[in-house]
Amino acid sequence: MNDAIVFSTSPVTLIGAGTVPEQAIEAALALAPDVVCADGGANVALQLGLDPVAVIGDFDSLSEAARVAIPEDRLHPIAEQDSTDFDKCLRHIDAPLVLGAGFDGSRVDHQMAAFNAMVRRPERRCILLGPELISFVAPPELRLDLAVGTLVSLFPMAAVTGRSAGLRWPIEGLHFAPDGRVGTSNEISGPLHLWFDSPAMLMMLPLTELEPAAAALSQAPAWPVHAG
Repeated sequence: MNDAIVFSTSPVTLIGAGTVPEQAIEAALALAPDVVCADGGANVALQLGLDPVAVIGDFDSLSEAARVAIPEDRLHPIAEQDSTDFDKCLRHIDAPLVLGAGFDGSRVDHQMAAFNAMVRRPERRCILLGPELISFVAPPELRLDLAVGTLVSLFPMAAVTGRSAGLRWPIEGLHFAPDGRVGTSNEISGPLHLWFDSPAMLMMLPLTELEPAAAALSQAPAWPVHAG
């Protein structure tokens, strides 16, 4: 990752300009205390009393007060308009895991753009935190040990197939697609073991499961850099 602006050997919290639920930011910071902001996310971070190590984006929503408050060497403007600020951050953060808050739910278009960026850059491990759920690109293989009855939703961003053990409704033999079959509201029935054939499946779990999900994702095999 030679183009990294932020390099960390530990997970980092990435804050966007959307709504940042208190429980989500508390959960993220407990695992990843170093904060990076996507453009106007710096305004949010400062309001929360946080001190970002870097701000990355096109700076069209960064307030003048934030520009003054944050040291200039932590401001990293990227002028191009062909990608979102979230995507700019993903491709310039070199960390084992990014926990994103402020990208999920307050605007559907921003949320879908974030999901799109995650699927296009599956080698950048990232979990988005919302008020109730977390979302991430399922790795090639994943093991999780969660309580029986825990919600698991699977939403395909492209055609994808997989196999499962530990789901109430197994997925083997199913062909998922965003305009076809989806996997909303499945449940844990035992130790969970999942396999997928491409980096196109978004997996959603309750926010309360962030810590075990982050640990499992960090230990799972990684997708290669996606040609798309």
